[in-house]
Amino acid sequence: MPYDSPAEPMPDWNDAPAGWDWLAQDEDGRWFWYAVRPQPGIGGGVWRSPSRLQKFAGQGSANPAWFDSLRGRPGTDGAR
Repeated sequence: MPYDSPAEPMPDWNDAPAGWDWLAQDEDGRWFWYAVRPQPGIGGGVWRSPSRLQKFAGQGSANPAWFDSLRGRPGTDGAR
């Protein structure tokens, strides 16, 4: 099931910590908030940033298209 399917919505931006302007889902379905723009992990399947700059945001279903899940907070330079 795609990460943005209506049956499984992304975490709500209202729940994001202030200043944490990035959201992404790992291949295993875990969502994380990021304080800096994360990069795809070298081994694949995960997003990487310094550990103090990521926070668990929720658990979803496995997402084989994890690399398309990165989103910036609406209204910021990272939003797409």
